[in-house]
Amino acid sequence: MGVGKTSVGTQLARDLGYAFVDTDVLIEADQQIAINEIFEQYGEPYFRGIETKIIQQVLHGDRQVVSTGGGAVLRDENRAAFKKAGLVVCLTARPEVVFERIKNETHRPLLKTPDPMVRIKELLDSRARFYNQADLIIDTSEKSVDDAVNEIKKQVRYARC
Repeated sequence: MGVGKTSVGTQLARDLGYAFVDTDVLIEADQQIAINEIFEQYGEPYFRGIETKIIQQVLHGDRQVVSTGGGAVLRDENRAAFKKAGLVVCLTARPEVVFERIKNETHRPLLKTPDPMVRIKELLDSRARFYNQADLIIDTSEKSVDDAVNEIKKQVRYARC
């Protein structure tokens, strides 16, 4: 969260002539409620199950940039599907940068805690081993959207060669 997945993904898709797909948007459409409400009413395990179902459906598509929530990597089947589908890019940022970017947002269910900064660090630390399996890791802490997109496009061109 707060690393630029939507901004970078949208621009990258536009530049490549691909569709941009945000699995969180599809989850909300599928469930007809906000992700916050899914977490509150049904819990994280239920959400992760729906997320996996949506990911499996989406990754059958072609010529698309797919953005998932940061916790999607927690499931083995998701990571395997990502690798099979194409280039896997992990956008990351330093915890303090993430906090600054999202501190005024109220739709982050995993940050409904007395100390969101501590929670951000915990999430990044606990997920690091999964994030490190990506084909390309880009720290967006000091990068503009354009810089991140250009770095990814270089890798896409390289992967096509």
